[in-house]
Amino acid sequence: MAKFIFGMMQSLDGYVDGVTGRLELPPPGVALGHHFTDHVRGMAGALYGRRIYEIMRYWDEERPEWDADDHDFAAAWRAAPKWVISRTLNMVGPNATIVNKNVEAFVRRLKEDVEGDIDVAGPTLAGSLTNMGLIDEYRLYFRPFVLGAGKAYFAGARPPLRILSSDRVGEDAVRVTCVPA
Repeated sequence: MAKFIFGMMQSLDGYVDGVTGRLELPPPGVALGHHFTDHVRGMAGALYGRRIYEIMRYWDEERPEWDADDHDFAAAWRAAPKWVISRTLNMVGPNATIVNKNVEAFVRRLKEDVEGDIDVAGPTLAGSLTNMGLIDEYRLYFRPFVLGAGKAYFAGARPPLRILSSDRVGEDAVRVTCVPA
């Protein structure tokens, strides 16, 4: 049975992007980047909301300005199966599947059929899955920046959570891992 994990970098005030609607946190440093590469490499797959998937499509095609770490992350990202929840997308990239009907039934079947951890990406999607009781773990990666407004990590009120652990990850992040209480 799969475990659904929602984790994203966020500002100290809880925003995953700023008021422009674009990711405004600086990119992760080398150590945090390696952490995320290892994380993606270890996942059984990823469940994306449309918006975050469109941002992550950046990794689908090689770019001349990339360094070795970028190539390593891109290879790990491309190798992972991706399921994209969207009513508006008509096409997705390699190793990705659009899910636009019976989302709850699909996600519940995915949870039963896949072994391992499945990354949940996007606060709106994570909020919907939380309301369905499907998020098993939350990983909040706090970075030392304040955005003041924008898209919040939590899309709405959450049930009570219990902290499992906290640790420093990379150069400038603290990860707090929580589960529903």
